[in-house]
Amino acid sequence: MLALALVVVGLTLGVTAAILFVHDKQAKLHPPAGVAASQVAPSTVKPTTQAVASYTVPADNPKYLSIPAIKITDTRIIQLGLTKTHQIAVPDNVYDTGWYDASAEPGQNGAMFIYGHVSSWTVDGVFYNLKKLAVGDKIRVTRGDNRVFTYQVVTTKIYPHDNVDMNSVLAPIDAKTPGLNLMTCTGKVIKGTSEFSERLVVFTSLVAG
Repeated sequence: MLALALVVVGLTLGVTAAILFVHDKQAKLHPPAGVAASQVAPSTVKPTTQAVASYTVPADNPKYLSIPAIKITDTRIIQLGLTKTHQIAVPDNVYDTGWYDASAEPGQNGAMFIYGHVSSWTVDGVFYNLKKLAVGDKIRVTRGDNRVFTYQVVTTKIYPHDNVDMNSVLAPIDAKTPGLNLMTCTGKVIKGTSEFSERLVVFTSLVAG
């Protein structure tokens, strides 16, 4: 009887764990409220060459971002989660980009979402020139295992800062092809705040990797 009871308990715990796992995955798939505005000014201390070169992430995660058209080369991609207000967190340095960890991994079905700052009060951020990208420009993402995935710009879109369509932002522009969507601030600084009035999103599709 004791053995039977232990088996029942084990099965119950297994089912409970499976249910919690499914619920957690569903919660992550639920579109967040948006991207959080920085509560404190991001750091403007540029990472050293050594810090960038020694940066590591799990094999399947994005590690570096390169966009030749706007002279971005092997910029670190930091893992981002959600804030307490169900918004995507932002990088704490203007020179780093951030990958929302509930979005797709490189080459995976769906869309990978990466955010970067446009500027601080004193220096240009990593995505300062994102607005200059044109259809056909290439973007490379290097994974933790150093495999490189190449994406191509398909289109861009500008949203009001308080009305970003996160369903579209977190979905591939071509449902049949893995995507990479980049976001940054644009527009004008809202009077009396450090918040920009608009968000720029660049939609891309995988072409090699």
